[in-house]
Amino acid sequence: MLHRQSDAAFAPYGVTADQFVLMARLSEGGAMTQKELANRMPSDPSTVRAMLVLLEGRGLVRRERHPTDGRARMAALTKVGRRKFGQLWKAGDSIRGRAVAEMSSDDACKLVQLLKQFTESLDPNSVVPETVTEGWRQK
Repeated sequence: MLHRQSDAAFAPYGVTADQFVLMARLSEGGAMTQKELANRMPSDPSTVRAMLVLLEGRGLVRRERHPTDGRARMAALTKVGRRKFGQLWKAGDSIRGRAVAEMSSDDACKLVQLLKQFTESLDPNSVVPETVTEGWRQK
């Protein structure tokens, strides 16, 4: 349901919910390799590449060769892409608002914190403390 609502909110801007997530990852910092981006996305590398090619064609993303690894490509939002992401973020305000409407602001902040931790724990480059995995095995 969230995906469909997000697609509908972003459609007037010509961007899908998946493309929004890709742009959100790129908005978090500077350029990153396509492989790093794919590791931070809920999509496989070939889908991420296809989205990057499409967004690059629309001037929202730029891709360049990695400065030290000729096989790798770096991706980053362009100025136009950063502006578009700002518009998309505003377009998603009502969805985010409805998602947490029944929660206290403390609970909503805690939920965001937990979701970030959860997402980071799925990053293949992150290290999950043994105490976390031990707790799951005991239940």
